[in-house]
Amino acid sequence: MNENRRFDTRAVHAGERHGRPDRTPDGGGDFYPISTPIYASTTFSHPDVQTTDRVLGGEEPGYSYARYDNPTVRAFESAVGALEGLRGEARAFAFGSGMAATHAALAAAELADGATALAAEQLYGSTATLLVQVFGANGVETRFFDAYDLGEVEKKVAESKPRAVMVETISNPLLRVADVAGLAEITRAFGAALIVDNTFGTPYLQRPLDLGADIVVHSATKYLSGHGDITAGVVVAKPPYDAAVESIRKLVGGVLGPFEAWLAHRGLKTLPLRMERQCKNAREIAARLSGHPRVSKVNHPSLEDHPDRKTAGRVLSDTGGLVSFELAVEPGRGREAAFGFLNALDLCVKAPSLGDVYTLAIHPATSSHRELSPSRRERLGVGENLIRLSVGIEHPDDVMDDLEQALDRF
Repeated sequence: MNENRRFDTRAVHAGERHGRPDRTPDGGGDFYPISTPIYASTTFSHPDVQTTDRVLGGEEPGYSYARYDNPTVRAFESAVGALEGLRGEARAFAFGSGMAATHAALAAAELADGATALAAEQLYGSTATLLVQVFGANGVETRFFDAYDLGEVEKKVAESKPRAVMVETISNPLLRVADVAGLAEITRAFGAALIVDNTFGTPYLQRPLDLGADIVVHSATKYLSGHGDITAGVVVAKPPYDAAVESIRKLVGGVLGPFEAWLAHRGLKTLPLRMERQCKNAREIAARLSGHPRVSKVNHPSLEDHPDRKTAGRVLSDTGGLVSFELAVEPGRGREAAFGFLNALDLCVKAPSLGDVYTLAIHPATSSHRELSPSRRERLGVGENLIRLSVGIEHPDDVMDDLEQALDRF
């Protein structure tokens, strides 16, 4: 794919085999599929065993076994890589879920007995649990840090000498914005791998590899596929981490299935259109919620009082499609009020995900951050009265009408 073509064009065409012929099974002639087919085959044969030997040995490109690779999966990976701005030997790898992708990315950074990982305090709850429980059981120490204070970051990295540093482009659910370029400068100086979860950002808002990150992770379940119909994950890695990710995926068998890859690739083609509308809708809804008497606080990078507004202007191309806000309630009524508000919604879908074409609303304290202790949630600012919205592509007036009627009823 021509790297000079604009993002919107790459989203439509990347990964496809336009102009490359297939051949009819009866040998009747060439034909040209404009969409990569679903290759639902567990194994692939070759003209001779010598070719099979070379493919299995990595001496010749090709496909042999579905746990290793698949043409439909590779098409989706190529498309994501083109959007993330891959250069040289770096490659994208598709997994069966975002958490499987995150696990592989952390393992590729050689997190093993005696190693230390640094993780942003503002991190998806399951990622924090993965580090503490799964990697912790294997002798890895995880230390949490304030990713938005570069002075503290440098001090923590110098003290702990971590193998990996994990942050999110935009944090969940308070929507803090990391200075990835500044973080990369620090981690590079100390030889640590910088892993960036770009699920909330997507390549539309930011390409972390261009800012110095070593590994990028996506839950492709969210914005990349965008329609709430598949579960998938992607790791995009530079050398030497790309080889480790590929080896881990082959051995553990976390590769994405061909049908899911086909759906994800199809969804990816409309990413620029969806993100443009979602970002615009989120800005409008955040501004209108800020003036509502039953809302005490709104989090969105477009707002004047957002702590990372200037950082967002430097590192993001737009302000994102997520909004979170706190209901104005007396102490002790947070969960009751949040549940009452959510149950009063009619248009917005009450579901624990994000990045879909429809607006989704959740209660982070009992969904994304459920696994964290109440004290840690409180320290992170994830209160019982906090609501997170993943704004969809509906008309913003209809979404706002629904939010307002629910705010009047909780």
